[in-house]
Formats: sequence, structure tokens, C-alpha cells
Amino acid sequence: MNSRTAPARPRRAAGSGAASAPVAARPRGAATRARRSRAGVAIKGFEGGQMPLYRRLPKRGFTNARFRKTFETVNIGRLQEAIEQGRLDASAPVTEAALAAVGLTRGRHGVRLLAKGRIESAVIVEVTGASKAAIAAVEAAGGSVTLSAPAKAETTAEETAKDA
Repeated sequence: MNSRTAPARPRRAAGSGAASAPVAARPRGAATRARRSRAGVAIKGFEGGQMPLYRRLPKRGFTNARFRKTFETVNIGRLQEAIEQGRLDASAPVTEAALAAVGLTRGRHGVRLLAKGRIESAVIVEVTGASKAAIAAVEAAGGSVTLSAPAKAETTAEETAKDA
């Protein structure tokens, strides 16, 4: 059978009523059916034109999520690992800058020392925060932990006068 003489499919009639669209605009195949129903996926919060619940209820509370500063965590086991690999010097104080330099932290908002793992080296650690168990573990190994306050943004005299 020659492909040029293959039987043509019968033409599908388009609607002929007053509200029907031109023949070219009629829906064809499964694709338009899926598109019309959005393939079963609802738009979040959309309630078919009714005022959605989240807009009917009053706004409440306050969130500081955009400006929250979360400390990065370093476990004492990772500290010991870095010392054994020669990436950290146990004789020098381990500061937040030193931890960032060896890749243990990114050096953004401060570091909190946690007690997961074991530490055998006597190290002097200077961090923003530490758990009681981490402090006890470092001191048991012969080291010490110094806690420093997180760096605050400097304010000018004009800003303080404005606040008062």
C-alpha cells in the first residue's frame, strides 16, 4: 500500500451553534482536555474565585525569619579529624576564622561547638557558642573553650540619636 494513497481520517465536525468558535479553534486530542483541567494539579490557595481562606483571616504575629542569624555547628569529632589530618594546628588557638579557612564552616554568623564525637588533643577553642557537653569534653582533653559574643552591627552616633 502506498503511503500517498492511505485512507484519510474522516474530518471531525466543529460546533455550529451561536457560541461555537471557528473550526481551527476546536479542541483536538487529549492535550487540550488535560490543559483545561490543569492536569489534576490545583493552584495553591485558589478556591475557584471565592476569597481564599488565607485572605479571609486576619494577619497575626511577627516573623523575623529573614533576619535570623543561625550559628553554624562544628562537632568536636570533626575538630579532632581536622587536627589529625594536619589541617588545623592544635598548638594555636582554634578561632572561627581558622575553622572557615580549613572549610569546616563558611564563617558567616558565628560557630557553635557541639559534643558529637571524641577529642583527644588539648586545644584552645574560641567560638561564639558551645554546648555544656562540648566544653566538658574539650576541658577533659586538657584544652579550653572561650565564648565570644557575636559581632553586632556598628551603629553611628546619628542612628543612636534617631532611636532615642
